[in-house]
Amino acid sequence: MFANKPRAARFLRFCTVGVGNTAVDFIAFFLLALGGMPYLAAQALSYAAGIVNSYFLNRRWTFRVVRKANALEAGRFIIVNALSLLMSLGLLAVLHGENQLSLWLSKFIATGGGLVVNYIGSRLWVFSENRKTSGEIS
Repeated sequence: MFANKPRAARFLRFCTVGVGNTAVDFIAFFLLALGGMPYLAAQALSYAAGIVNSYFLNRRWTFRVVRKANALEAGRFIIVNALSLLMSLGLLAVLHGENQLSLWLSKFIATGGGLVVNYIGSRLWVFSENRKTSGEIS
């Protein structure tokens, strides 16, 4: 899947951070949904719960950015996460809302779709300058 070990290691770090964020997301989502909140609103709030943690861990550990954070990078991070959220909301609406697939399975699939958008956007756009700064060869 990956041409070199640094790229594979970076993806595994991204997934590890994502597991923690996903746990927060899932717990918050189902608590909110079980509490009566509409599932799309619960998705938006639960997704937001992991964003700050995601930014700092992915910036420091996954992509090993050494320069100071700046507004452009933060803005890009927010845009990528908004696109990831839109992907997950769309998948939830189609899978559960329109096709009546179970909420658990719909949430799982929606999370996978969001992961793909988030990783590609983070690697290629948000934290892309890090590879040059840290000396890592892509």
